[in-house]
Amino acid sequence: MSAPKYLAIVKKIEALIRSGQFTEGSQLPTHRELAQQLGTTPITVAKAYKTLAERKLIESFVGRGSFVCNHSQLSDVIRAESSETEKNLSILQPCLSQHSERLNQAFSQILNRGNEALYGYVEHTGLARHRLMGAMWARHYGLEVTDHHDVVLASGAQHALSALIQCYTQPGDTIAVEALTYPGILSMANMLGRKVVAIAMDADGMLPQALDDLCQSSDIAMVMIVPSHQNPTAATMPAERRQQIAAVINRHRIWLVEDDIYGFLNPQPIAAITNFAPQYSFHITSLSKAISPGMRCAFIKTPATESERLAAFIRATIWLPSPVPFAAAAILIHSGEAFRIAKEQRQIALRRQQLAREQLAEFTLYSQPDSYHLWLELPAYWQADAFTLAAKNRGILVSSASYFKADPQAVTPNAIRLSLMAIENEAALVSTLKQLAELLKRDTRFDYVHC
Repeated sequence: MSAPKYLAIVKKIEALIRSGQFTEGSQLPTHRELAQQLGTTPITVAKAYKTLAERKLIESFVGRGSFVCNHSQLSDVIRAESSETEKNLSILQPCLSQHSERLNQAFSQILNRGNEALYGYVEHTGLARHRLMGAMWARHYGLEVTDHHDVVLASGAQHALSALIQCYTQPGDTIAVEALTYPGILSMANMLGRKVVAIAMDADGMLPQALDDLCQSSDIAMVMIVPSHQNPTAATMPAERRQQIAAVINRHRIWLVEDDIYGFLNPQPIAAITNFAPQYSFHITSLSKAISPGMRCAFIKTPATESERLAAFIRATIWLPSPVPFAAAAILIHSGEAFRIAKEQRQIALRRQQLAREQLAEFTLYSQPDSYHLWLELPAYWQADAFTLAAKNRGILVSSASYFKADPQAVTPNAIRLSLMAIENEAALVSTLKQLAELLKRDTRFDYVHC
């Protein structure tokens, strides 16, 4: 039995959206117009549009029509859950099976001991010993921090970013970000009514001169940077570049948010940008990428003058992050187990980068030898969104370059981001990469466009 007509319409429109022929914000034909074009009924088109809306590809408004959504959404980029038949190369996380038992043991210690301090209200967003352990974790990877009172706890790096944006900028303010950046920042800024402006990058990350030029010509409230294994390009700033960025921050006296959640992957610690601009910098690190995203433990090192203000904001919004996962984190950090797990994850990343370069040797790849992900430049006959859809149709989840554009009007790089860590089984990863390589070699852009 053939598929219903409305599903064929859904497939065709989705392909046109992914290929860029239907651009973000563009209006689709009315039900009647499209029905006439396709030789079907308005009811069938209405059913197709309803399905597209449920998939968050279009939005429909009474009296206005239907429009293509901004598809640079977290749900597109980060597919935490996938079916048994899907191979997930879209999410950046550690290989959890490698150390899940050690996490169980840490939480068991907390629960078996019993600790009333973990079950009540706590001042300053968290217990002092948890902030001490946060300082120890960040210091190990290149941050200068001497006073744990300057460390504020947050429920993961995403919460830390949100709190800083809300506390230190106002609706309508402009935040400078890397030209290709983590979509979580873009979604957050949009929801909070902040504007983002793209700063040009090179192989070492954000360009200091481009940032300086913008700060001279525009009113910038905050700068956000991922200095190590940048998402999505995997660029890592060398020490000299970090000092140059810090010089711009100091010269213009603007807030810097240094999101250093991948710093543990560097073969040797690299001094944080925050070290060179401590008066204006907030440094974020967390355990999500090194140990477990489910722990939701992040540490914010603030300027000495700002810890009370930020802590007060967090108290006013969520009161405090749950102390229980921080207690488990403290056990892991104090015992040294957290550092051993992080080192093991880096070794897995090294091995998987090698495997990826073997399977994708014919294509242009950008990454560090120990990154969780790589940036793959597509052959000229592929377009990023079209390839992403073609891969999805074959059960492989990848992330299109279009998801990462800070400037929606900029030309989309002809590239995709591949995460190498979410597929737990190494043999399954190699098989998936082989399938991807075969797809890359074939110009199948139009296989799925026709109804």
